[in-house]
Amino acid sequence: MPRRVLAPLLCFVLSWGLAAPALRGQVPGIPALGKPAAPASFGDSRDVVKVRAIPASSTVRRGGDLPLAVELAIDAGWHLWTNEGSTLEGAVEFEGAIRTEIKVTVPPGFSAPAGFTQWPTPHLISADLGEGPRSYAVFEGRAVAFQPIVIAPDAPPGPAEISIEVSFQACDDRSCLAPATVVVSAPITVAADAATSAPGDAFASFDPAVFGRIRAGEKAPEVVDFDAFGLRLSVDIRGAGFLLLLLLAAVGGLLLNFTPCVLPVIPLKIMALSQAAGNRGRCLVLGLAMSLGVIAFWLGLGVAVASISGFTTTNQLFQSPVFTISVGVVIALLAIGMMGLFSLRLPQALYMIEPRHDTVLGSFGFGIMTAVLSTPCTAPFMGSAVVWAVTGSIATVLAVFGAVGAGMALPYLVLAAFPALVKNMPRSGPASDLIKQVMGLLLLAAAAYFAGAGLSGLLVEPPTPPARAYWWVVGIVAASAGFLLLARTFRITPRLGPRVVYGGLGAMIAALSLGVAVRMTDEGPIKWTYYSPELLADAQREGMVVVLDFTAEWCLNCKTLEATVLSQPAVADEMNSPGVVSMKVDLTGNNEAGNALLRQSGRLTIPLLVVLAPDGREVFKSDAYTAAQVIDAINEARGGVPAATSTEGSS
Repeated sequence: MPRRVLAPLLCFVLSWGLAAPALRGQVPGIPALGKPAAPASFGDSRDVVKVRAIPASSTVRRGGDLPLAVELAIDAGWHLWTNEGSTLEGAVEFEGAIRTEIKVTVPPGFSAPAGFTQWPTPHLISADLGEGPRSYAVFEGRAVAFQPIVIAPDAPPGPAEISIEVSFQACDDRSCLAPATVVVSAPITVAADAATSAPGDAFASFDPAVFGRIRAGEKAPEVVDFDAFGLRLSVDIRGAGFLLLLLLAAVGGLLLNFTPCVLPVIPLKIMALSQAAGNRGRCLVLGLAMSLGVIAFWLGLGVAVASISGFTTTNQLFQSPVFTISVGVVIALLAIGMMGLFSLRLPQALYMIEPRHDTVLGSFGFGIMTAVLSTPCTAPFMGSAVVWAVTGSIATVLAVFGAVGAGMALPYLVLAAFPALVKNMPRSGPASDLIKQVMGLLLLAAAAYFAGAGLSGLLVEPPTPPARAYWWVVGIVAASAGFLLLARTFRITPRLGPRVVYGGLGAMIAALSLGVAVRMTDEGPIKWTYYSPELLADAQREGMVVVLDFTAEWCLNCKTLEATVLSQPAVADEMNSPGVVSMKVDLTGNNEAGNALLRQSGRLTIPLLVVLAPDGREVFKSDAYTAAQVIDAINEARGGVPAATSTEGSS
């Protein structure tokens, strides 16, 4: 099911601009002064919109068709935003729009094919939302949408009921009421010999040709939405669109090489290829073997996702503390071999890992390990493709996962095909030994990270936060690599240039490593509440904006986003402001409740940030976000009123 980006609870403010309600002391949902208030029976959009479902006939026959009308009677002076994707010539898109949505639930023997809803024709209105006068499309007056219902030849006879859930927000020329969701039903009786009756006047604008298209096998557009740091892209995966989806999955795989999960091992392969750079054929074979190892892992993962019940995401590998610790042990052994203390070979059944990577089987195994390390991280464009793929056939899963693997393997194949790119790496002598020792220590730091994250997962009891003391081991080992580079550079060469460059690099590595240890063990600027279903329910009952941060100790992308985006002073101030609860959903251990909430959000991978409005509506959801997006989402969730001017008070 394509991901939907639900619009925030930001008022549709006409003529006065976005800031006008706050400047006039007006809160979204409160009618403007001088205009008669709507009858306050609900205190939300239901006060000015009435919804009813009208079936074309109350009795239907098996194998027949049933048009269903959903009528929205909107009071004069009020309007609704149109459905997602609806537009008119001359209309512009408003990101603050809360779109009208209709969900139809049918009984056994009935089907309501998605994508065939016939929506009413919208109207154009003019508004100035801060960028000058613009035209926007809305529903006004009596708006009727039609949903075609198909009855199977073997539908159970007797009474049945179709349930219709309609979500919307009503606005006038100066303010908006709170959004609302209305559930109505349409009772139906199925009879084998029911006569076909002509629809009434309410169905004059319904196009019955839709049933012929449905029965002919026509499929509605199936759209996959991508959102990476504000860059949004929608792809209809039918036909050629599927090739574009595979391309985006491959781009996501390529970007995996630049995530914190994979970066520590890339220099290893570069050094290994440099050893074979003098023999172009040998270099190409080793690079191809590693690339095939990467692709093989992702294809194997696709087979597991498609065939193992309950296994739906790569994250599940690292949610097993034993697996995470095992990865740490393997990296530690590679690190020791890298420093020349010994050469490791595991039994062939577990793949042969040769730290020098000068064998085909060793390169293949190293490709598998590199791909394994990438699984805690997701890359832009990759997450949405994988989430969509796991709902399809095994061929679809293998195609998408294979594309991710091919994209990830591409850089190693390019380096192998053009050995001149790596031939200048030192292959012997003191400089080569120093590089191996430094890289070995950095790999040991990575091993300490995975082993420490695994131990935290073994010891944690959700919702208590996991232990983070292991970050000091990571920082000290990594800092020792920097100090070694600094000291040995001065011993190896008397030249000023190399001393400044490599000595400075060593000092920077040491400083950054210790700084990371301090940062990761610090509580940080955000007042986190650790998730439990009860705490989330309490926050929503109190009418709070809730910011959900799905994270884990083994998720380096999560740590990076928290440090570079969420910890920015402006973002932290918003997340700590009155009326906002910042809730961390930590999946380090066996957090069943947290995993259930992740699935409920429509995602399978982390990192993920979700902002919920006080009424529980999802305002924002992204795995690659900016500081501005988070701040805007929180403000929009509270109703478009910044923290400093909110009636809750300032932070």
